[in-house]
Amino acid sequence: MSNRTYEDDELRSVLAGFGIKDPTDISRYGSGHINDTFKVETGAGTRYILQRVTDAFDKDILKSNILRVTGHLKAKGVKTLEVLGYENPWRVYAFLEGYSSVDVISEPAQAELAAGAFAAFQNALADLPEPKLLPVIPRFHDTVDRIRLLDEAAAADVKGRKASVAAELAFVDARREEAARIVTMMAKGEIPERITHNDTKINNVMMAPDGSNVVIDLDTTMPGSALYDFGDMVRTSSAAAAEDEKDLSKVYSKKEYFEALVRGYLAQAKFLTEAEKENLAFSGRLITLTIGIRFLTDYLAGDTYFHTAYDGHNLVRCRTQFKMVESMEAQSAEYEAIVRRYA
Repeated sequence: MSNRTYEDDELRSVLAGFGIKDPTDISRYGSGHINDTFKVETGAGTRYILQRVTDAFDKDILKSNILRVTGHLKAKGVKTLEVLGYENPWRVYAFLEGYSSVDVISEPAQAELAAGAFAAFQNALADLPEPKLLPVIPRFHDTVDRIRLLDEAAAADVKGRKASVAAELAFVDARREEAARIVTMMAKGEIPERITHNDTKINNVMMAPDGSNVVIDLDTTMPGSALYDFGDMVRTSSAAAAEDEKDLSKVYSKKEYFEALVRGYLAQAKFLTEAEKENLAFSGRLITLTIGIRFLTDYLAGDTYFHTAYDGHNLVRCRTQFKMVESMEAQSAEYEAIVRRYA
């Protein structure tokens, strides 16, 4: 979310524009980092989610994508966010009563549930009619392009930091050819383009006591590879430590959580081709490397994209991601065997 402050009268005026004229409480809500999100309580007892969309996205593309995705899911009987009003830059959703989320996975069963939810989400969007959704962030998970941006940042070296990250740059250099695998296969048509979520963290799955779930935070839903979604699940859900853990001895990928992800995902992802299945284990390494490259690029550029809490924060994040890559590489034979077992 932004650091912008909002006056109560401003928020009430926005709500009135959507026909909500009796708010009794408007408060910040959730742990998202992009949009400004508020929970709205009303005198009638009805609750809403009010969001101001970030200026970082093309708002017209985002609005079109959100309305098409939620409309398609609703028409198929799939529980999704209910858009009650959308006038850029503001939108209102019905509050998901009875649903909750967690920020950190604490047991493999949660990883399995989340993986199944995202796979079912992809399944439901597989028959979204033309025209294609437009990319909200072009080349978002394109590792080849991310390496190009890293090279540019290293060449510019605007903060004089390049010499201090020689080991990290060498880490990327050693994996350049492998990093191009998915992009190359998609360009050749060997791996299909799909509609994907692109932010598959556990807290983007809202769960109810009866076992039902709703995938939320749909802003980055756009064309991509199913492997990118699965890979980011591996990166976030199998991690033994926080994304910015300084003690690298605590950083590794947990095999039992990886297996739970595979089990949950393959139980629902009936659309996968053999080429996609063969690259599931690799996708975790690829997306983790990609995110590490993004942190390193931002560090070299002077920390202009990711919010940082202290000097060197992005470098700490980069090193954590690269240590996760090493952990996945060390377990690659076991991870590949797990995928074969369930595929």
